[in-house]
Amino acid sequence: MAKKSIIARERKRERMVAKYAELRAQLKKDGKWDELDKLPRNSNKIRLHNRCQLSGRPKGYMRMFGISRVAFRKMALEGKIPGVTKASW
Repeated sequence: MAKKSIIARERKRERMVAKYAELRAQLKKDGKWDELDKLPRNSNKIRLHNRCQLSGRPKGYMRMFGISRVAFRKMALEGKIPGVTKASW
């Protein structure tokens, strides 16, 4: 499990991106680059990093489910993800 502070920092970035999204889009459209530079750096969407919703793990993230491969495997074997079964042939 990732440190709580890292998970909290990422959530804070997500909130900041959502807060400034419209303003950033408008400034880009108008070409006001000086005003865009004055906005907080963490308000830029590129600074977000995908993390597992359950453990906060940054690597092995599966976009389709929003969780890491480790959490996915555990949940799939327990039957908690509908439609996912272990392959057998």
